[in-house]
Amino acid sequence: MKMDQTLRAHLASRKKFDDEGIPTATSEAQKEVEKIVEDVYLEYSLSKEAVVNPNFPELRKEQHISYLEKTLSSLSSYFEKLDVSRAWFCYWTLHPLALLHHEVDRSKKKAVIHFLKLCQAPDGGFGGGPMQYPHLATTYASVNALVILGTTEAYKAVDRAALTKFLWSLRVGDGSFYMHEGGEIDVRSVYCALTVAKILNIYSDKLFENTVDWLVRCQSYEGGFSGEPGMEAHGGYTFCAVAALVLLNSYHRCDIQSLLRWTVNRQIPFEGGFQGRTNKLVDSCYSFWQGASLAMANMALLTEEGIDRPKCDSWLFDNRLLQEYVLICCQHAQGGFHDKPHVNRDAYHTCYAMSGVSIAQNVPRGKGEDISGGDNILDRVHPAYNLPMDKLADAFNYFYNTFVEEPS
Repeated sequence: MKMDQTLRAHLASRKKFDDEGIPTATSEAQKEVEKIVEDVYLEYSLSKEAVVNPNFPELRKEQHISYLEKTLSSLSSYFEKLDVSRAWFCYWTLHPLALLHHEVDRSKKKAVIHFLKLCQAPDGGFGGGPMQYPHLATTYASVNALVILGTTEAYKAVDRAALTKFLWSLRVGDGSFYMHEGGEIDVRSVYCALTVAKILNIYSDKLFENTVDWLVRCQSYEGGFSGEPGMEAHGGYTFCAVAALVLLNSYHRCDIQSLLRWTVNRQIPFEGGFQGRTNKLVDSCYSFWQGASLAMANMALLTEEGIDRPKCDSWLFDNRLLQEYVLICCQHAQGGFHDKPHVNRDAYHTCYAMSGVSIAQNVPRGKGEDISGGDNILDRVHPAYNLPMDKLADAFNYFYNTFVEEPS
């Protein structure tokens, strides 16, 4: 059966949202998105490409590379409001370029390294831009960007001794971390601090003492994790908490069955993508946040050797359905991805939509499942770090064989 016929058959069998006769603003918004998505799917199924090309939908690699290269090089004045996120833009563009197996040229690599060094604070950590306060989120983004660049110069750009002191300065006695000096506390800060410490070989059990206990307290009655104890479960926070627990070898400490029940139910049957919270709309970025959480669940539950040695044959979500949503409904013709149809593209959703597709393609064991017959295969990402596996391995090899002085 051709792709267009298969899609129409699948679409007819998909379950739409039932408001049970009680319409609300939320249910009406959901129905509106379903109609938009249905129209996009039907338009696609009748397109010439879908009818004649069995290897559709196509990942528009050249267009994505062009869009990402332009975004990495310069931003329009419209983005001045995101000045504090410039380090993030380095990661949001370099990461999907790496997934596309595209090597950034040497001069651009040097320019990014120079810029990120300007973002590094004298007392450790990175700000979102030059001379800005250091922040755990932008420290995470900066370190990830340097890991993706993968050169010795990039690795040496990080002042690991100062960064170690910075992490200690943000630590709270209950195991949580401030995002920045005097800032908020939530599971994002724990995740960012932990992944940076693990990658750079500055992790210590003492630094993360009580962290597992604090993370477990963030699991809500729904099963997902909230930003802090007692709040609503959210896909992004759930990813951060699950990844942190996995990296601390403590996944078993949470209520696993409750977590899985909540997470698998975030994939919306009709659209095929994930939502971030109960009764929220589909969004392509959750292709990674929720998809990676389920990938880590598979690995942690079914593997004795650890997260990097999976033994299962499929994920706990419909990976084909997810690829259809991202590639058909969220892919911009000129490159980049948006969260849902008829919404502007941006680097953030491009990064996490493509990470989600990589997760969906690269099933735990055996060959990846690409709905386009192999032409769309992306590089494999590590579900806990959201970094290409080869780039992460190279960084580990460098930092775990390079001396770092102890903080005084």
